[in-house]
Amino acid sequence: MLHVIDAKYIGDYKISVVFDDGCRCIADFEGVVKSDHRPVVQQLSNLDLFKDFKVQANTVVWGNGVDFAPEFIKELG
Repeated sequence: MLHVIDAKYIGDYKISVVFDDGCRCIADFEGVVKSDHRPVVQQLSNLDLFKDFKVQANTVVWGNGVDFAPEFIKELG
C-alpha cells in the first residue's frame, strides 16, 4: 500500500508529494478540481481552500475533508 509521507504547496493547483516508495512528484490537481462535479471537491477551486491541506492518514487531506488515494495522487504527477 502506497503512503504519502510529505506534501508541500508549490503554486496554482500543484503540490509536491513524497511517497514512502521513494518517489517524488508534482501532482497537478487543476483538472480534478475543475472537472469533478461533487460540491466538496469544487470548493477546492478556491486557492485559499486548496492550500489548506495536511498529510494525514497516509495521504493529502484538505480542511474540508476531501482526500484522494495516494495512488491517484501519484498518477497526477
